[in-house]
Amino acid sequence: MLILSGQGNPGARYAGNRHNIGFMAVDAIARRWRFGPERSKFGALIREGEIDAEGGPVRALILKPQTFYNESGRSVGEALKFYKLTPADLVLFYDEIDLAPGRFRMKTGGGAAGNNGVRSVTAHVGPDFRRARLGVGHPGQSELVQGHVLSDFHKVDQNWVADLIGAVADAAPLLAVGEDEKFQTEVMRLAPADKADTRQSRNRET
Repeated sequence: MLILSGQGNPGARYAGNRHNIGFMAVDAIARRWRFGPERSKFGALIREGEIDAEGGPVRALILKPQTFYNESGRSVGEALKFYKLTPADLVLFYDEIDLAPGRFRMKTGGGAAGNNGVRSVTAHVGPDFRRARLGVGHPGQSELVQGHVLSDFHKVDQNWVADLIGAVADAAPLLAVGEDEKFQTEVMRLAPADKADTRQSRNRET
């Protein structure tokens, strides 16, 4: 079994924020693979289902912590403990300011790189979980980062956001069987994006 956890903040106020692209990605997976209805558990909204993969369906749990971004590790830790899973069974989807808009990278383990949500998950389950990093670009200056991630995507961004989360959902069978490198390659094949300066988004918005 896999836990596919999205990073984001709960409520309509934050739904369109860059910080919530992790929620958007796991919602896309749930829709694509027709997961069951959403319900509350582990201080999160969850959906259960299966991803049709080579070798047979893989059971998965979509998890959207409702404890706010910086405290999301509590929900993730509870879910892993309940199902007796290891960090290798967790994929965390989150916004990455150090990747250009639309770029996508998988990695396992490592530090938090200033991401308080990743830091919270690490505090509860350790660092060795799988990370699906969704590029949202950098605003150009460190003091602008918080406002950048807590602001909505612009209209000009909508197409690449839809393409990226759709590609994540379509390529999910590779993720389900642990083929993270192939998953990354397939996502970028389905939703190609320029390897632009991560700070380009700030220039576009001004």
